[in-house]
Amino acid sequence: MSELLLAGLIFVAAILYSAVGHGGASGYLAAMALFSMAPAVMKPTALVLNIIVAAIATTKFYRAGCFDRALFWQFALGSIPCAFLGGSVAIPTQLYKPIVGLVLLYAAVRLGLSKGSSQPQQLHSAPIGLAIGLGMAIGLLSGLTGVGGGIFLSPLLLLMGWATIKQSAGVSAAFILVNSIAGLLGYLTKFPTLPSSLWLWSLAAAAGGWIGAEYGSKRIGSKLLQRLLAVVLVIAGMKLILT
Repeated sequence: MSELLLAGLIFVAAILYSAVGHGGASGYLAAMALFSMAPAVMKPTALVLNIIVAAIATTKFYRAGCFDRALFWQFALGSIPCAFLGGSVAIPTQLYKPIVGLVLLYAAVRLGLSKGSSQPQQLHSAPIGLAIGLGMAIGLLSGLTGVGGGIFLSPLLLLMGWATIKQSAGVSAAFILVNSIAGLLGYLTKFPTLPSSLWLWSLAAAAGGWIGAEYGSKRIGSKLLQRLLAVVLVIAGMKLILT
């Protein structure tokens, strides 16, 4: 029963996150935290589900003309090897939980405060050296925790005026995809096993990801749902930090 309930939460998280070009790792981690799952299950599960949903979102946003190839590669060049490195590192449980808890709280703040309609007044080109360096930092954090990095990259792209909202969604989806693949490969080099219920959670993520990306690639989404998701992230983040 708990596995089915978790699958339902994963389905909802996949819809909400894929609608804005994200893989949903922070949502999946939050759901697993509510069920007190071990880090050895949380990290690889989040990475696999991220790959599935981000692949769908990347395809949808690319077809909708919301992808900037040059901008994507500027950040991905540094992030991919660092995500692989981070994925191969097993953080002790007493460190993993508070780190992921802080990531979830950050994600909650981003979702709760996001205006959604804000658009850079004027676009600028991202300096290549800065983009690679930022990509490396985000990639390492992605691999260590199991998130894809989109929750960090997309607000950065908008804040710096490097992308429009839809370009940010398309670039973030592809960025999450390659980081999650690299992080999972790094993980499997040291820990070549995956949770037995992953097939069920993968089906839920794929269904939710298709629905969310289909909607989000045409219309960037619901503020009420983002606020509700932010509340869930706060609860899960505090649970990880305090337990």
